[in-house]
Amino acid sequence: MNIELTALEARVIGCLIEKAITTPDQYPLSLNALTNACNQKSNRDPIMDLDERTVQQTIDALVRKHLILEKSGFGSRVQKYQHRFCNTGFGAPAFSALETAIICELLVRGPQTPGELKTRAARMAEVADAGEVDLALMNLATREDGPYVVQLPREPGRRDSRYAHLFSGDVEPLPAAVAAPAEPRPRPQGDRIERLEELVAELRRELNELKEKLGD
Repeated sequence: MNIELTALEARVIGCLIEKAITTPDQYPLSLNALTNACNQKSNRDPIMDLDERTVQQTIDALVRKHLILEKSGFGSRVQKYQHRFCNTGFGAPAFSALETAIICELLVRGPQTPGELKTRAARMAEVADAGEVDLALMNLATREDGPYVVQLPREPGRRDSRYAHLFSGDVEPLPAAVAAPAEPRPRPQGDRIERLEELVAELRRELNELKEKLGD
């Protein structure tokens, strides 16, 4: 696999794949529509606030990588864009409907568990059961022209491992301190006694100063 995307490129490609499946009547997308899709408050992680200039720069970079095609409708002067990322021939990888939905979800939402992918990919492809998602993930992780996804180490407190796409290079697992913040440790008994002694001494000093003032 020779595709490597920045975070913004992944968001743009993911949005184009999503809209091609969920709203085909409105696809390809104009710059304004694509910007709105990138900044969508639902089905996105992280939430972004991109301006059209930034999205246009990202589109231009993807055009140079031959991953986006500029297209204008008949009689329209509005430039529109469609992806050439997958399932389009010309050397692009081909995925099943469920594999495409999984990759799309990983591009727009980041790492997710198979259970999360089963629920979320269902809006773009039929999912009979969790076994289908597991099989699709295994295929994406072991394909000869891939791998396209990787299983991340299971994080403390999570029952299932998450999967991430590999279109932005290797994925570094979160450090333990980030994945699971350490619980605060109780202070040793000696420290608490020392602190109490300091407080008592401070109160005594304040009491003596008050007595001196009252005596004056």
